[in-house]
Amino acid sequence: MLELQGLTKSFRGIPAIKDISFKVAAGEVVGFLGPNGAGKSTTVKIITGMLRPNEGKVLFEGGDVTDDMVGFRAAFGYVPEEPYLYTYLSGLEYLQLVGRIRGLGEALIEVKATRLLKLLRLESWQYSPISSYSKGMRQRVLIAAALLHDPKLLIFDEALSGLDVDSVRLFKDLLALMAAEGKAVLFITHVLETVEQLCDRVVVIAKGRIVADSRPSELKSLMSLPSMESVFAQLVQQQDTRETANEVLEVMRMSHA
Repeated sequence: MLELQGLTKSFRGIPAIKDISFKVAAGEVVGFLGPNGAGKSTTVKIITGMLRPNEGKVLFEGGDVTDDMVGFRAAFGYVPEEPYLYTYLSGLEYLQLVGRIRGLGEALIEVKATRLLKLLRLESWQYSPISSYSKGMRQRVLIAAALLHDPKLLIFDEALSGLDVDSVRLFKDLLALMAAEGKAVLFITHVLETVEQLCDRVVVIAKGRIVADSRPSELKSLMSLPSMESVFAQLVQQQDTRETANEVLEVMRMSHA
């Protein structure tokens, strides 16, 4: 359904990503992992049309998305890492706005928006301004907005951020059900346990390049490591955090320069 072909992007001559290629098929949940600065955000911004690559292209259902960006944007739902919301609007007003932008009829918007707010435990807050919402509540509004138009492709960038335990469980169940009915899901996260539980495949990016693309179990088997955390650390060549923690303590204990 979604295919990235050789995406390359530089800023002021400095490469952010280089030759990024992978696919997300219908009915598949693909985890997209990498340390801070690895190129995840740049890749996602290119997919969603916020950035144009220097090289490469994004395909959706076989066609170049730049040929019909309006149509492509109508086909995906996106939860960004940062909750950009019109905080002077209420939760219901925000979903009504999103529904109108998506071209839904007013009656349908009203039914879907109010039901989603109720199911996401926001019913009692639906008329309150989003400025009064907690981080987790804002995240639930963003999730509702991404689902409102029943998209074929879902892009979740750290969607679990700020959610309470019940909301996380609901989101995980929802992810599995959406994949089962044929939706494609790109799931960007730092929560490696969630990747192991929910993702059919995991794509790992480090220093702007893809360093792994496989099933979580296959990655663990190939590297003979017990967990995705160990695999991830090896693939992206993370520093020894235990050693660094000891050095931080040494600095804390210093009493003379």
